[in-house]
Amino acid sequence: MESLVVLITYPLFPYLEQELLRRGCHLLRLYHSPQTNHLAFLRANASSIRAVVCDTHVGADAAMIEALPALEIVSTFSVGVDKVDLVKCKERGVRVTNTPDVLTDDVADLAIGLAIAVLRKLPAADRFVRSGASKKKGGYPLATKFSGKRVGILGLGRIGLAIAQRAEAFNCPVSYHSRSKKPHPNYKYYSSPLDLASNCDVLVVSCSLTDETRLIINREVIDALGPQGVLLNIGRGPHVDESELVSALVDGRLGGAGLDVFENEPDIPEELFQLDNVVMTPHVGSDTVETSMAMADLVIANLEAHAMGRPLLTPVV
Repeated sequence: MESLVVLITYPLFPYLEQELLRRGCHLLRLYHSPQTNHLAFLRANASSIRAVVCDTHVGADAAMIEALPALEIVSTFSVGVDKVDLVKCKERGVRVTNTPDVLTDDVADLAIGLAIAVLRKLPAADRFVRSGASKKKGGYPLATKFSGKRVGILGLGRIGLAIAQRAEAFNCPVSYHSRSKKPHPNYKYYSSPLDLASNCDVLVVSCSLTDETRLIINREVIDALGPQGVLLNIGRGPHVDESELVSALVDGRLGGAGLDVFENEPDIPEELFQLDNVVMTPHVGSDTVETSMAMADLVIANLEAHAMGRPLLTPVV
């Protein structure tokens, strides 16, 4: 890949940039340019940029793709490709790759961790101990068990299936909704998100973000989950109507939520900060050292395959 000019849209795992440099790539860092000057930066380097490496923070939209006539490949440091304009890439003949599989375990682990943290009130219990309240006030209020809860999964893809398998270890009956019924007879299929929410205690959002799944968790679905139900979102923030979610949590129409993603990241509704039945993490589903290295290696391997004219490892377009 010597002399390949790669545009990095957002600060990524340092190992990725170090490896690209070690292999002879020339890196242009869009994030060093003020956001108001991004288009000017792209135009100034348009003739040389052949590859873009992006992620879920800053992707490759139509304006970027149009501004880069020499662009050949977009390799995203993520499974989701919702921040990449796939239609424009197809029109331009730009290849697109992602990093599936390698982050499945981490995201599924986090989903189960969020479920337990919400139901057992772990962050609030931690604060109770640290504040000294356990000495002054005595016992902590009772929480709710996770084992045996009916777990519904919205999107039974790689990550959804991994969550289902983990939930089974806790003796949780598993049901799901996907675009089509899957060959997993142990899991009950529901034909709509509303039916799924009506028949589970913990609803996990793990589907891809598309026009069809945007705001798929609306007021009706939230109300069907109900005051004892818990919503977990490890997919994308725009899957959930956030204003309706906040309203339901504040009003007690929803029992709790575990959220790794938000509708307008990094902005998070301040009403959620005061709620002990909400556990939040800053979009870290795949953020472990081991998985970040594996994702970086896959990004690099795809770029190398493209540069050497070999088949891409994980092509999207």
